[in-house]
Amino acid sequence: MSRIELKNIDKYYGGNHVLKNLNLTIEDGEFMTLLGPSGCGKTTTLRVLSGLENPQHGVILMDGTEVVNADDLFFMAPSKRGLNLVFQSYALWPHMTVFENVAFGLSLKKLPKDEIKKRVQDALNRMQIGEFVQRYPSELSGGQQQRVAIARAIVSEPKLLLLDEPLSNLDAKLRMDMRTEIKRLHKELGTTVVYVTHDQTEALTMSTRIAIFFNGILEQVDTPIHIYTNPVSLKVADFIGNPKTNFVEAKGEVKNGRMYVESPIGNFDFNSKYFTDEEIPSGKFDVVLGVRPEQIVLHEDNSGHTEGHIYSVQPSGSETLVQVKVNDEILLVKEIGLKRYQDDQKVSLTVHTHLMTVYNKETGRLIKYAIETEEDLN
Repeated sequence: MSRIELKNIDKYYGGNHVLKNLNLTIEDGEFMTLLGPSGCGKTTTLRVLSGLENPQHGVILMDGTEVVNADDLFFMAPSKRGLNLVFQSYALWPHMTVFENVAFGLSLKKLPKDEIKKRVQDALNRMQIGEFVQRYPSELSGGQQQRVAIARAIVSEPKLLLLDEPLSNLDAKLRMDMRTEIKRLHKELGTTVVYVTHDQTEALTMSTRIAIFFNGILEQVDTPIHIYTNPVSLKVADFIGNPKTNFVEAKGEVKNGRMYVESPIGNFDFNSKYFTDEEIPSGKFDVVLGVRPEQIVLHEDNSGHTEGHIYSVQPSGSETLVQVKVNDEILLVKEIGLKRYQDDQKVSLTVHTHLMTVYNKETGRLIKYAIETEEDLN
């Protein structure tokens, strides 16, 4: 296993500042996902970590050993860092069998043939492709080729496994199957994994922690559940979640240990013990409410807190997405299963207030976080 520390990493491509004072610690045995939109710096971080790129400033430690010190122009060779890398392209030798592809690195180390055979078969069995040992890459599907690439990476028992969008070339069903296999593999091996993706579903379902990047800056590092329930900024809240979060502009004011919010979807108040450390302005100030689509319940009678009208309905089999107009706001609601509504039908809504997040509109930072139950608000 391997503990990794990146300290004050800066990376430039010409005049383009790609990584901006990056500080990140990845613990032993962790599955850390680097997540963000295209061009945010996540793949560059992986390449700097692997040694394929060198930063202009900063230090990288692996298990307390310095592998990069850019100020001293010290950059340990990739081959000495105890890691393996799996690319988006499978990068298999087309003229070699599956066995030969997986055994290639072990052969270079001149391990005994019996040891190579045992390790290769074990790696292929872990990836559930042991029966393809004598096939060539051209005889395999995309998912099978990706399993071979991962088997080749784990056969040398690296302390650190780096995966750069390994599932992006696969169809939806194969991606789901491979997510399961990679997660199972991580649990079995206990290897530290750093995984790059722009797919938030992969990040949320596989990771122990997620690091979210925007424009070369590390915006938030936390567990999947905390990133989903309490994004630290409007940027993260807008990026995480499918379907997207509802944002409602409102007015807030803090008095006597509570925050009172007036909004188009209702008036709310929150106990100040659920505030973050962000500075809160005095008097009334602009806020933004964050409400996930599944945190709103629709009622076809008047039992909800707020009245609205159906704007549109999008059934998709396992779930139904409903847009509801409340005053001048259109809210997206997610309901499980098939639901039927008429356009302009009158409904009422209940919002799970305790799950609502509140942001300072001016700074875009989280000021009230989600909590477990409604009773905790009091």
